[in-house]
Amino acid sequence: MLFLHKTEFICLDVEATGLSKETDRVIEVAAALFTQEKICDEFESLINPSCPIPPESQAIHNISDSMVQGKPFIQEILPQLHAFVGNRIIIGHGIQFDIDMLNKEAERSGLTLRFGEHGTIDTLRLARLYGESPSNSLVVLRQHFNIESEGAHRALSDVRVNCQVFHRLTTSFRSVEQINQTLSKPILMKNMPLGKHKGRPMKELPLDYLKWASHQEFDQDLLYSLRTELNRRKTGDQFSQVSNPFLSL
Repeated sequence: MLFLHKTEFICLDVEATGLSKETDRVIEVAAALFTQEKICDEFESLINPSCPIPPESQAIHNISDSMVQGKPFIQEILPQLHAFVGNRIIIGHGIQFDIDMLNKEAERSGLTLRFGEHGTIDTLRLARLYGESPSNSLVVLRQHFNIESEGAHRALSDVRVNCQVFHRLTTSFRSVEQINQTLSKPILMKNMPLGKHKGRPMKELPLDYLKWASHQEFDQDLLYSLRTELNRRKTGDQFSQVSNPFLSL
């Protein structure tokens, strides 16, 4: 059993030109080797994507084209990062995006290495399970837990904050196995986390929107939550029809 207080983890974050693993490129990677007590070591590098960085992406991570000029290419950094990660479990906020981007970059570079093979834990899903923060974004979680700011939204600053967020979100767990068992089931979310109804309670979403959203390619937690709410309304309608004989008159 992997007890949390005895295990070394890797917290990982990737910044990219966009959100598509097929068409976008990694421009910064950062990782920290950490335990529940402290950060033991760090890895960070800007990366030359060999393509322009869209203005809308620059507005988020504050990485400009000039900042990545002369920096290493991804095929130079990936082996170093992979060695730093080793056989440790990777922690991250929405970590599947980071893993997918790195593995796609490795594939494009002709490298056989893979990230995430020794397990991952998503702090976004842990935050949904926790359920007491006004929002599950890393920024709001930092504020909710009174964690000191690490500065601008950059990969290493996010990693440092996320190490502490992970610690706060796992206080009720003793082992990695406990976390994995809990996260193997979909998590019921109270509010819509994205789109035009972002932040709105599931029970207040319009029925047409709920039906549409329940068939989109969202993650398992969101789809489970949408479909649970849809089923609740169907069951409620059926119950009201049965309990009120005058509805059919």
